[in-house]
Amino acid sequence: MPLDIVFMGTPDFSVPVLDALVAAGHRVVAVYSQPPRPAGRGLAELKSPVHRRAEALGIPVRTPKNFKTDEDRATFADLKADAAVVVAYGLLLPAAVLDAPRLGCFNVHASKLPRWRGAAPIQRAIMAGDAVTAVNIMRMDEGLDTGPVCLGHDVAIAPDATAGELHDALSALGAELMVEALAELEAGTLRAVPQPQEGVTYAAKIDKRETRIDFAKTATEVANHIRGLSPGAWFEANLGGKPERIKVLRASSIAKNGEPGVLLDGELTIACGDGAIRIEELQRAGKQPMKAADFLRGARLEPGTRLA
Repeated sequence: MPLDIVFMGTPDFSVPVLDALVAAGHRVVAVYSQPPRPAGRGLAELKSPVHRRAEALGIPVRTPKNFKTDEDRATFADLKADAAVVVAYGLLLPAAVLDAPRLGCFNVHASKLPRWRGAAPIQRAIMAGDAVTAVNIMRMDEGLDTGPVCLGHDVAIAPDATAGELHDALSALGAELMVEALAELEAGTLRAVPQPQEGVTYAAKIDKRETRIDFAKTATEVANHIRGLSPGAWFEANLGGKPERIKVLRASSIAKNGEPGVLLDGELTIACGDGAIRIEELQRAGKQPMKAADFLRGARLEPGTRLA
C-alpha cells in the first residue's frame, strides 16, 4: 500500500530520490525546499532544483525559512503524512517536525556513518583520501546525522573519481535504497541500528577560503583537494600581464620534485611540497573547460613560472 510522504530536499542530489518515490507509487503530498535565492548577474530569485522538479510533477511546494513558528509546525503536522523523506534539505528539524509523521522521518546521507556527519560528506571523503564511502538511510533524531541506520551500501572511491562523479553515483544509489527502506517500513520489517560511538568525524560546509590550492602540501593531498572540490579548486597565474584565476578540474600526482608552486615543464606539471601534480583539465574565468594542452597553446607559460 503506498505511503503518504512529505519530501524535504533542495539541491540536485535530492532530485533522483524524489523521482524514485513518485515512480514507486508513493503519494508525495508536499515538498519542502529552501526558499528561492538571488542568483546570477541580475540577482533574480532562483528556485532550487527540488522546487523546480516538484512543480514539474505537480506537487505543492513549501519554502519556510525555518520551523521556529507554531504556524509552520502546525502546517507540517496537518499534512498527516505517514513518513517524511529528507535529502540534503539544509535545515536541522525540531522535535515537533520529526515527531509529526506517523512512522517517522528518514534521511539519505552520503557517507559511511558515523564518518562524515554534516554538510559536505562527499567532498570531505575525497579530500581526506578515503578509499570507501557509503549511502546510509537513517531514521532521524534531533542530532546532526546521529540517528540509527536502517540500510546502507558501501561504495568504493576510485583513485581518480571527482566529487561530481561520486555525487551522481551516490544520489542514484540513495534513491534505490530509500525506495527499499520504505517498502520495508510498509511491511513493518525495517530495523534501525544505533551508530557506533567510535569513528565520528564531521564534514563541515566547504568554505571559499579552502578552495585555493596550497602547493606546499604533498602532491597526493593537492590531487585529492582538486578531486574533492572539482570544479572549485583554483590557483592564480599571470596571463597577459595580469593575474587570472584558473580552476583545476582534473590533475594527477607524479614523481617529480621542485620548489612548491613552480611550473616544472611544458606539460603543466607543478611542484608541490612532496612530488608534483600534472594538470589534465582546467577552466579559465568565463571560458569553457579545456584540456591542459589547449590551455598551454594560448597561455605560453614557461618552466620556472611561479603559480600561486
